[in-house]
Amino acid sequence: MDLLFTTTTIEWRGPAPFVFAPVPDEEADAIGAISRRVTYGWGCIPATVRIGDTGFTTSLFPREGGYLVPVKAVVQRAEEVGVGDEIEVRLLIGEA
Repeated sequence: MDLLFTTTTIEWRGPAPFVFAPVPDEEADAIGAISRRVTYGWGCIPATVRIGDTGFTTSLFPREGGYLVPVKAVVQRAEEVGVGDEIEVRLLIGEA
């Protein structure tokens, strides 16, 4: 699954890095439809992400019926991303 969306970053006092990109509802629904096939447990879903020129791997966190993309500190610095910034996210999720 290859998704491209724009979202506004948020702060969430879960595990570091505290800056997350919420997945919009339509894309979250599409992810939810394949989640049982791609999760490695606890609802976490491995993904490859691109924000700006920076690509990285991470796991989506389920939250309140949707998903959050953690924005790693190295990505925050490289792309000058902070809380409240509007960003474009490319999300690649492969089915196992």
